[in-house]
Amino acid sequence: MRFFVDMPLAVHDTIILPDDVYHHWTKVLRADIGDTATLFNGQGGEYIATLNHIDKKSASVHIDEFNPANRTLPYRVTLIQAMSKGERMDYTVQKACEMGVSVIQLITTERSERLRYERDHKKLIHWQKIAISACEQCGLNIIPTILPPITLTDALGVCTDELKIVMSLSDDTHRYIPKTPLPSTISILVGAEGGLSDDEIEMCHKHGFLSWTIGERVLRTETAGVVALAGLQVMGQS
Repeated sequence: MRFFVDMPLAVHDTIILPDDVYHHWTKVLRADIGDTATLFNGQGGEYIATLNHIDKKSASVHIDEFNPANRTLPYRVTLIQAMSKGERMDYTVQKACEMGVSVIQLITTERSERLRYERDHKKLIHWQKIAISACEQCGLNIIPTILPPITLTDALGVCTDELKIVMSLSDDTHRYIPKTPLPSTISILVGAEGGLSDDEIEMCHKHGFLSWTIGERVLRTETAGVVALAGLQVMGQS
């Protein structure tokens, strides 16, 4: 079992488990004294801990050893993702984390979901929890950062990555031709359902983004970024 704990961790320490971890591990999974789990706090590496005390309201563990593995990609990749409705964003966040994304920068475009500040804030908290859960499942020990939505124009203006890709079906001269080795910093931009407008794609090209078409089929907004991340990972391993 792997659990995220938002607290300092060190070998030989004994800590009280957070309430949510205590409940899930001891009540739902019925862990007992002597059982072990992997803990991580998003600061790098993971810790093997042994359950040494349980009562009706809390539990504690002894931290036995440290493993420095982070399981991050050899490059830093940012997914610049247009807002989508309902559970589509949940899926994007979850699967992008499983693919090793470093940052998810949310954006608004001509065809994307428009959100208000109060609702934005609540959804950001929700998506960050999804990211944590995905890291617990996949073994990633550095939790990706999810940034509040900004406009496409602002996102293009601040992007300084070495490789900048926009997912597009347009067949033009600004095409990305996959090659290795991959650079150390990469951005992947994905439009909303319905894609980016011609003007938006042209604006991306003016800011140094290259169009990438993966196959002849049209991908949904919630899967395009995930497929691109997987494609880069395969190239990076070749």
